[in-house]
Amino acid sequence: MFALAMGGFGIGTTEFVAMGLLPQIAGGLGVSEPAAGRIVTAYAMGVVVGAPLIAALTARIPRRALLVALMVAFTVGNAAAIVAPNYGGLMVARFVAGLPHGAYFGVASLVAAHLAEPGKRAKAVSIVISGLSVANVAGVPVATWIGQDLGWRSAFALVAVVGVLTVVAIAAWVPPLHTMSTTDPRTELGALRRGQVWLTLAIAMVGFAGMFAVYTYVVSTLTDVAGMPMSLIPLALLVYGVGMVVGVFLGGVVADRVPTPGLFAVLGAVAAFLTMFAVAAHNPYTAVAVLFLVAASGAALVPGLQTRLMDVAADAQTLAAALNHSAFNVANGFGAWIGGVVIAAGFGYTAPALVGAGLAVLGLVVLTISVMAAAVTARR
Repeated sequence: MFALAMGGFGIGTTEFVAMGLLPQIAGGLGVSEPAAGRIVTAYAMGVVVGAPLIAALTARIPRRALLVALMVAFTVGNAAAIVAPNYGGLMVARFVAGLPHGAYFGVASLVAAHLAEPGKRAKAVSIVISGLSVANVAGVPVATWIGQDLGWRSAFALVAVVGVLTVVAIAAWVPPLHTMSTTDPRTELGALRRGQVWLTLAIAMVGFAGMFAVYTYVVSTLTDVAGMPMSLIPLALLVYGVGMVVGVFLGGVVADRVPTPGLFAVLGAVAAFLTMFAVAAHNPYTAVAVLFLVAASGAALVPGLQTRLMDVAADAQTLAAALNHSAFNVANGFGAWIGGVVIAAGFGYTAPALVGAGLAVLGLVVLTISVMAAAVTARR
């Protein structure tokens, strides 16, 4: 479990550290901050493309060997970011680094669920995903601090080192998993024929986007709107990361006990806290406090949606579990894009939070449709 979570730590660090270094990346490459924000979208699109392709094409590969291969590819992609010569090169490197993201979390989540005790699948999945959250407590603040002092490329060098260590840890500590069955590409692609799979993915895509709309531009929001000194930004990111850790574990407990009502409650909380952030962002203390709540509520969605996908995907669980992270990264890319659009239109750095609250409400609508459709199918 530790080895699997360690991979999540590396992935979480590289996914979110770019958001904390956007001003430095923009200045170093000679582009605007909204343009630099597109490297977040490039990574997200790598996840979106890589998750279904890798999950389907590698369905027959033993799970431990696949996890090692995915982390090797992740490490190579981050190493490419260190030596990227220009803006275009960095966009390509970030896309490549994102390719193994979804498949890794999908396979790692299934391995965790396979090894879990009965009735504790979501909790086991939350342990794996906790690496992603802990990255926001330790990895992102440390990498941001290093990137501010030694240049943004040094942050990706740190991630590459974590990738190498994870490869070693998985090879040494993850069991052979001989009893865990593999499938085939045709079976995995069967997930795409299930309406409930698409509805669950839609919930993630729209319900999670608001969190990223805020977080992508959180540095400028805290400095320009809340008046926070740049030296305290790593501390604010630390608070955000603690919120994610708390949210992931709470989300796992809720998903094991009250799966569907829990999703309704969590999405409602996301909408409420994003709305609060638009007001709280004008003061550094309230901004950081509500940012914690935004992170916790958003992260709590992940275990519930992950286990819901496993349930509705039947025998195509690998692809479905991987697609969950594609959906979250569609939300990541869309959130970064829509946040940049409203900022560039002159609405200010608080506008993404209000747009995000609306998207969370839309996620509630999709969840309602999904539950009603499942009830109709059950009656038939």
